Formats: sequence, C-alpha cells, structure tokens
Amino acid sequence: MSGNPAVVMRLVASAYSVAEKAGAIVRKVLHSGDLGIVEKTGANDLQTLADRLAQKSICASLSRRFPKVTIIGEEDLPCEEVQEDMIENGQAEEILQKSCPKEYEALKEEELVVWVDPLDGTKEYTEGLLDNVTVLIGIAYGGRAIAGVINQPFYNYQLGSGAALGRTIWGVLGLGAFGFQLQEVPADKRIVTTTRSHSNKTVTDCVNAMEPHDVIRVGGAGNKIIQLIEGKASAYVFASPGCKKWDTCGPEAILHAVGGKLTDMFGNPYHYNADVKHMNSAGVLATLRNHDYYVSRVPQSVLQALRSD
Repeated sequence: MSGNPAVVMRLVASAYSVAEKAGAIVRKVLHSGDLGIVEKTGANDLQTLADRLAQKSICASLSRRFPKVTIIGEEDLPCEEVQEDMIENGQAEEILQKSCPKEYEALKEEELVVWVDPLDGTKEYTEGLLDNVTVLIGIAYGGRAIAGVINQPFYNYQLGSGAALGRTIWGVLGLGAFGFQLQEVPADKRIVTTTRSHSNKTVTDCVNAMEPHDVIRVGGAGNKIIQLIEGKASAYVFASPGCKKWDTCGPEAILHAVGGKLTDMFGNPYHYNADVKHMNSAGVLATLRNHDYYVSRVPQSVLQALRSD
C-alpha cells in the first residue's frame, strides 16, 4: 500500500480499533455489576451505561479523526465533552496495508456516512446471553453500505477465564470480509434465524412460509448476520418494523462483501444516506445464497401487513 491510504480505508482501520475499544467498554460495564439500565420505549427497548459510553467513545473518536464524516448513532445523547481516556486513536495496520477498491479510492470524508450501534442486543446483554452482543459500525457512500465492522465483545466467553475474549470482523465491498471463516449451510438444508424477543404473528407466519428445517431464535442483527456467514443459518427473516439503519448498515456491507444479500421483505435494497428515516419499516431479509427463493416465499398477507405499517 502506498504511504497515504485512501480515506475509506483509513476510516475502516479506525472503525476497527474504535469498535475494539467499545467492546472493552461493554465488558468493563458488565464486570462492574451496575449496568445502569433505563427503558427507552418499553421493557423490550433498553439502554444501558455500556450503550451510552460505547457510543460516546465511538462517535468522539471517529469525529476527531474524520471531522467531515456524518456520524449517526443509535442513542440520543447530549453533546458533551468526552474524557480523553474514551478516545481511541489507533488504526488497524492490517487494514491500512490492503489495497482500496478502485471505485472508492477518490472518496472524500464529506461523502461518507457512518451508522453506529454501540451495543446491538442490549436486552440479551442484560440477561447474560453474551454471545448475542455486538458493536456495529457501518460506512455508507451514495446511500449504499460499502464497509462494516462487527465487534463481538464476548466471543469465546463460554471457554472460561483463560480464553482470549472478543473478536472483530470487517469487510469492504470489492475487497472481501475478514476475521472469520466463511461457511455455508448444506444446500439441502434451510435454517432460518429470526428474532428472539420481538416476534409476532406476521414474523412467525413468514418464517413458517420459508419451510425451514430448523429455526434459530437469537438476539441482535449483527449476531444474525454472523450466523449466515459462519454457516449456522441460511436466511435471516424478520418480517416486521423494528430494525434500524444502524443495525443493518455494517452487517449488510460485510454480507455483501462475501456475495450475500440484505433487502426488505419485498426484495428492495435499503438506503443509508444521512437523511433517510432510521426505521427499516419493511422488515429485513438477509441470505448468503438463494436470496430470490426466500423473497418468493414471503406470503402476500405479510407483504400486505408491512405495506399498511
């Protein structure tokens, strides 16, 4: 790589280090024993001290290094001075060494939008289902998710105190995705992953219409995309509003970088411009392969219900 990597690669390299710092914050808050839980809109929509601190760290760190990038975070937090020990200045060297895909070489800071979910799977975090928890940073250009970082703060936590905790997965369209072993569900199997805590009749009807051999109910959008790329599930099916752009931007970029696809339940792409509405109101359908098959299985009653929302 030349001595001056493209802006987008520097941003991904920073996002990688920043996500690792956020993951450490998420672990530290858990170990402190005081999660500082508040309800946002109800018992299924929680915010913890980890959500608040991780977002402050991510947004302050990235905006200091990339002041012209638009950053949109999940948590509605007051603008205030962030302590210096919350700032992460590091950049992942392995990312800086990679060649930037040609179409992104000349991008400018002000053309990029970053979507941040500081703690995806908050409910699971409060219940001790730690493998569901991720930190998500997505980078968009021209409304399209082009790069993403997923940190799993508690990866390996079941292995006990001797295990190295946490891992970070990242990807850029046109370059690939790294930090995991890409695997696929056997072609003769359909395994659907769906919501653990936000189910309803429409969601259930849609999952059943896929005629799955198995259904995995887990928390966190980032976690469900990891199920797809690691060969644990064939499709992520969530036929309901509830997911937001910060849930899907980073994971979508990583999925697309390995040939997968994420759309709404109608098969239409989501857009990640700075001024789009935050809610993914037509649901989420994501696959590593055979996307058209799953789109074709969505019942008309489900599409009708999503249209009227």
